[in-house]
Amino acid sequence: MKFFDRIWKTGTAAVSGAIIAGGSAAFAEPKVEVMHMWTGGAAAEALAKMATRFRDQGGDWEDNAIAGHTAKQYAALRARVMSGDAPTAVQLKGKAIEEWAESLGLGDLNYIAEPGNWNKVMAPQLIDIMSYEGKFVAVPVNIHRVNWMFASKKAMDKVGETKMPKTWAEFNVVAEKMAAAGLIPVGHGGQDWQDLTIFETVAVGMSVDFYKKAFVDLDDAALRGPMMIKTLDQTRKMVGWMDSNSPGRSWGETAVMLGKGDAGFQFMGDWWVGNMTSLGHKHGVDYYCDTPPAEDGKLGFTLNSDSFAFFDQTDPDKKAGQKMFAEIAFSKETQKDFNLSKGSIPARNDVDLSDFTPCQQMAQKHLDAASSQGTLVPSIAHSIAQPQAIRSAVMEVVSNFMNSDQGSQDAANQIADAVKSAM
Repeated sequence: MKFFDRIWKTGTAAVSGAIIAGGSAAFAEPKVEVMHMWTGGAAAEALAKMATRFRDQGGDWEDNAIAGHTAKQYAALRARVMSGDAPTAVQLKGKAIEEWAESLGLGDLNYIAEPGNWNKVMAPQLIDIMSYEGKFVAVPVNIHRVNWMFASKKAMDKVGETKMPKTWAEFNVVAEKMAAAGLIPVGHGGQDWQDLTIFETVAVGMSVDFYKKAFVDLDDAALRGPMMIKTLDQTRKMVGWMDSNSPGRSWGETAVMLGKGDAGFQFMGDWWVGNMTSLGHKHGVDYYCDTPPAEDGKLGFTLNSDSFAFFDQTDPDKKAGQKMFAEIAFSKETQKDFNLSKGSIPARNDVDLSDFTPCQQMAQKHLDAASSQGTLVPSIAHSIAQPQAIRSAVMEVVSNFMNSDQGSQDAANQIADAVKSAM
């Protein structure tokens, strides 16, 4: 049963679809309650900059951070919506935007988007994601690349490596050298979403075309086939290079291990860069970043984007707050400040990146290249490729595989079966 089918069977949501602009809020004092999942690190720092700008312009900002990840935040949101008390601004992303817009209604942002020229200045890769039935219903704050490979310079120096591996075979050789040197070759936090993130990165690195068939098209033959087996086999090798303290560890704690030189590699989205910058680490001095190994030689770019959407409010202060929030969030100034902290790149195409890190500048170049080459793909690990039900089904199987001795063929069949059941 689909998620929103369950909502309608359990109650009626007191939400309507349009944000009303105009004179009713002429004397309103802008106010927002912002529900999001950024509880610490560079992400919280980035959002704090946005909150400061909102308050500096006379707004009242109430922060509502939900610890955990996407599923936990969406559960909290469902409870609020069901009680008729939807937050004024909520972090939604990818397929969830379409689901909420279709089933419960999200605010029409065209009254802000049209004078703001969003169709011209928004990164073209995001326009369809942020729109529903020809109307903007969400405002993006960034573009994340998920499939990054980060390496500790100290660890690389210890094993005499100066170049990042370009194939999985090359990676395996370097990992073995690190293991022999007493290092942890693959730093990883054993949480289900991190498990799916590293698995996704391996899948794209095996073949971009395979990834599209399996996790965008949900092709059953691809989900059960030989390329999936290769992906799972390589993932199994990665698990063997993780340390016994991995289960339950956060990605930020793992990043610290790379900074110290205790671990060699970490596969994580570029929020990792923002975190390392906040810790004082620099590219080329403390760490390296690069596209992960690619067996097909293609430049895969796994897209993720954070965005905020709004539900209708009757309070004029909250209506005014929604308008101010959207305009501030998508302004050039906020996009620069926010993404400098977050490690991502702006959702606008007119922001100067000269102050950004080499990894962020690389991300922009790779985004442009992948877009032109047809190798830009949406992330399933981060809810862009598929709805939450399918993402959760795949994540459960992958995480179970990584935390057991299950065989690759068996896991492939379980992934395919789980996808079929969740559709």
